[in-house]
Amino acid sequence: MFFYVFFRRPPPTLVSPSNAVTFTPQVANDLRTEEFTGEEDIYYSWSLVSPNSSEPYPAITPPHKLTTWRSNNFKEFSVSLPPRARDGQSYRLVLTTRQHGRSHILNLASREIGEKPFPIVSMPILVSSRAHWGNLEKQQHIERVYRIPLHSEKDGFLTIREQTSFDLDKKVWDSGVGLSSWLVELASAPLKAEESSKITQARGALFSSEPRRIIELGAGTGILSLTLGALRCARTTQKEGCVLTTDLGSALPLLQHNIATNASLFTGPSSHPRPLELDWDEAPPEEVRSAGGFDAIVMADVTYNTASFPALVRTLDALIRLSPPGRSPTIIMGYKERDPEERTLWDMAKTVGVTFERVGERTGAGREPVEIWIGTCIGDGSK
Repeated sequence: MFFYVFFRRPPPTLVSPSNAVTFTPQVANDLRTEEFTGEEDIYYSWSLVSPNSSEPYPAITPPHKLTTWRSNNFKEFSVSLPPRARDGQSYRLVLTTRQHGRSHILNLASREIGEKPFPIVSMPILVSSRAHWGNLEKQQHIERVYRIPLHSEKDGFLTIREQTSFDLDKKVWDSGVGLSSWLVELASAPLKAEESSKITQARGALFSSEPRRIIELGAGTGILSLTLGALRCARTTQKEGCVLTTDLGSALPLLQHNIATNASLFTGPSSHPRPLELDWDEAPPEEVRSAGGFDAIVMADVTYNTASFPALVRTLDALIRLSPPGRSPTIIMGYKERDPEERTLWDMAKTVGVTFERVGERTGAGREPVEIWIGTCIGDGSK
């Protein structure tokens, strides 16, 4: 289980040079349905918005302690702008639970990811002498930054935007982060003699140097497909293949934004995620049907609504049937239990010939871990 720093009351989009920036922080789970019950120091720093930085949102001020978070401590804070802030400049407010220079960056390569609440970065706050109380509109989005080791000499930085609203498809969920972290380890770890055949199969389906066709279901903000695309781009020069990232139409604008923001991580069409609308209650769109089948299906946190299981299983069956005999896709799923009834999906999947095996986890702050499951089609050999 992971916890996140949020803005319960976001900062404004603009502020007068002589005024402080006001906001209310919160520490809670991914859906903000459960607050962090422990104590956690929160630090703030400022980052000047600049297009010339090689790293996302470098701090121009050292982290200062803001408060010690305690459950239900919804206190409003006002912090001063950085020294020498000038009219026309824009700054981002960064809240972290660690006091060091890169504390705003989450390391997906770490097995310990999520032991402390995730940091948050505001959208740009414009310093304007024209700002007054009547036009201080609150921000509608936040961002978080994730580190992906692309190879021994280079890191990639993935910037994911989320909405401050409670729309479920417009925020990062635990399983998306947990499975992304597990994929980073899978891509970089050497093959082990005692490795599960399912893990070996997943590595081949996702990171082979051969062309691969991959589809994600229920992509949300796109963190999983973006991580996967960046990892594949660093490991293959194939021009064939695809990474299709799908969700309902309501999720596509934010998904498209996150793909465009991180476009520099992808050098070719085979690794560049392509957003598509895919409604599980309808037949897959033509671009999915014409792909010629898939090597892998990836999905995270698709189990929160048990009423959608019949449609999800029908969609899995339709995608599996697109592949020729003996070439059924490997299914990689990130799952965190919210209700024991969700585990009925495993039995329902068997009705279309899919069996799942648990192969890993990310524990985060404890309690319910993000479980990693690999599904294979009964009677089908590995690739």
